[in-house]
Amino acid sequence: MKLAILAARSSIHTVRWVNALANRGHEIHLFSIQKGGDALDERVQVHYLPVAAPVGYYLNIWAVKRLLVNINPDILHVHYASGYGTLARLVGFEPTLLSVWGSDVFDFPYQNKFNERILRKNLKAATQIASTSWVMKQQTEKFIHPRLPIEVTPFGVDINKFKKMDIGKDSNEIVIGMVKRLEEKYGPRYLIQGTAILLDRLKDSGHYDVLNAIRLLIVGDGSQFSEMKELVKKLNLFSITRFTGAIPHDEVPKYLNQMDIFCAPSTLDSESFGVAVVEASACELPVIVTNVGGLPEVVKDGETGYIVDPKNPEQIADKLYELVLDPNKRAKFGQQGRAFVKAHYDWDQNVSQMEQVYKNLIEIYLRGKEIEVKI
Repeated sequence: MKLAILAARSSIHTVRWVNALANRGHEIHLFSIQKGGDALDERVQVHYLPVAAPVGYYLNIWAVKRLLVNINPDILHVHYASGYGTLARLVGFEPTLLSVWGSDVFDFPYQNKFNERILRKNLKAATQIASTSWVMKQQTEKFIHPRLPIEVTPFGVDINKFKKMDIGKDSNEIVIGMVKRLEEKYGPRYLIQGTAILLDRLKDSGHYDVLNAIRLLIVGDGSQFSEMKELVKKLNLFSITRFTGAIPHDEVPKYLNQMDIFCAPSTLDSESFGVAVVEASACELPVIVTNVGGLPEVVKDGETGYIVDPKNPEQIADKLYELVLDPNKRAKFGQQGRAFVKAHYDWDQNVSQMEQVYKNLIEIYLRGKEIEVKI
């Protein structure tokens, strides 16, 4: 297939989709305002749009139209329903598949009525809509009664890259960690606070051997980087905590394999899928996640990890306490987590699902055009 992808070049999610599709032999044309990001497959043809965001979501109409006329793709796949969704609506190409991402349907429409109207128009203009999770599908349906069913297309992981590896980790340490940007919506402060509570409980219960083994590994950068470092100092965790800053995505498996327990303490429903959690489970880590957005979909509570209330460091500490004291439970949850990922979030299977969505949509569109011609 010849596929035009309208999405942010700078996003690792975009890069993974276009690389995987190019690797399947499809002709891929990526249209993007944003530059930078992880390495692209050399077969992906990138077309940078001339006008920067946010006005570029309106003023790049003719640039995109010219590209579509010259390339004549089988389908236009648009990622993100607000900005790029607006551009796609104004361009008016068919068939168009619009993938919602999270904040575009959970946050953007609630900022003001104007945003809500934009979102409704963008969703209506798409030939079909796709979502990475069931909860986001349900959220999207609050704004539209789609002409075609919304397809759920999970954003899984490469289970050959994300797996348990022997990297020489210190067996005398119990490392608790997270891999995420340090922003309020991802809740790093609640993990830090929960770890401080955990240490107090271990001390009070006399588990000094476990207490001395605890380490905290925070992988990622963000606007709260300095603030979280100060919080660690305030809570007397500095000597056991390591901040890595930003890392390339291909190094994530290495850092996950330095951990014993993974936490995703997000605070907002716009955390629509939880690929970081899936990556951790694929590496056989027990996970603790908050009950927001799509995170509960990727965890089997009490089998692959635990689900706790958002903004609740006490509950995080409760589950950490159980896991740090029970290495057998950590191992069992990790093994069951990887099996769960292999069954539902194997990246190769997810890419095949997306290919089938493309084929079905193209077929439906062409069938409709044939009917129009006959009429």
